[in-house]
Amino acid sequence: MSEPEAAKNVASSNSADEKRQIQRHGHPGLLSLEPGAKMEDTTTVKATYIHHQSPGVRLKGRRVELLEKLIAHDTREQIEQQMKPAVCESEFCSTSQQSFTVQGFVPLWERLTPVHDYRSENSITFWSENCQQVQGVTPVRSATEPFKKCSQFSRPISERLDEQTPPLED
Repeated sequence: MSEPEAAKNVASSNSADEKRQIQRHGHPGLLSLEPGAKMEDTTTVKATYIHHQSPGVRLKGRRVELLEKLIAHDTREQIEQQMKPAVCESEFCSTSQQSFTVQGFVPLWERLTPVHDYRSENSITFWSENCQQVQGVTPVRSATEPFKKCSQFSRPISERLDEQTPPLED
């Protein structure tokens, strides 16, 4: 190897070392001109700020302070009352009281029906009341026995023409 080539190799290795050192430690002289100088401990704002110091004596009398507190308290309460929604008084009333008890209402009692014997009488149902209007059902012969089968449809017409129909029992 010749001397110029060896010098190039040494120079390139030196420049690579310098680049590594700059990347690790930063460029000297970029932030300060004095490489060994310490950084400042305080900022400009911190150095120029002066803490508020109160005088050692009262600026207002006790009565004035109490009056200001009272006015602030009253004002706060007034604002809170204006901000709160109005509370409606609840009516505690049941449905029966609200719907079924009207002032001036006089109930009318129905007259009593005669006593019925449940053993001997037929019960009153929808079908027993409307048996005459129901279509497609054989005619009812007596009102006391509405569900007895009528056998007239199976007898010959010649026998039925001569027969008189008995009146319905009520």
